[in-house]
Amino acid sequence: MLRITQSSAVASVTAEHPVATIGRHLVRYGLVVVIAWIGALKYTTYEAAAIQPLVAHSPIFSWIYDVVSVRAFATVLGSLEIIAALFIAIRPLWPRLSVLGSAMGVLLFLSTLSFLFTTPGATAASAGGFPVLSVLPGQFLLKDLVLVGASLWTLGDSLGAAFARPGARGGERR
Repeated sequence: MLRITQSSAVASVTAEHPVATIGRHLVRYGLVVVIAWIGALKYTTYEAAAIQPLVAHSPIFSWIYDVVSVRAFATVLGSLEIIAALFIAIRPLWPRLSVLGSAMGVLLFLSTLSFLFTTPGATAASAGGFPVLSVLPGQFLLKDLVLVGASLWTLGDSLGAAFARPGARGGERR
């Protein structure tokens, strides 16, 4: 019988460092907290009013207020965000649902990033040729670049788990 073993050097390269494990969990569940919290805030009048100018100036989304009220849109959006957060969180149990939640997160943050280019006052006059972002909404929206990256990572991680071969390392088939 031929037995193939990994050298210790190869095994150490493929092993995840404990700090990476902590970081992986912090990215996933930090993203869950951020999306759920933002979603829950959408149920308040304050948050519905705060997103109104962003949505109203967007060529992609401005038509929505012709169909539903500011509060109704914020409530639906908040509900979708909470659902996305829950789906991302359940990756250990149902990775395929987590794929859906992560994809929702990607779409959510790409949508809000688009507001950087459509909202008046998001950028200011350049300082020596470098574009300046206003504090609100410019710098506020820029954080979504990292959040879309986190959502893409959770999407890839969930896809790997959802569609891994049975017995493959790190993947459940459900």
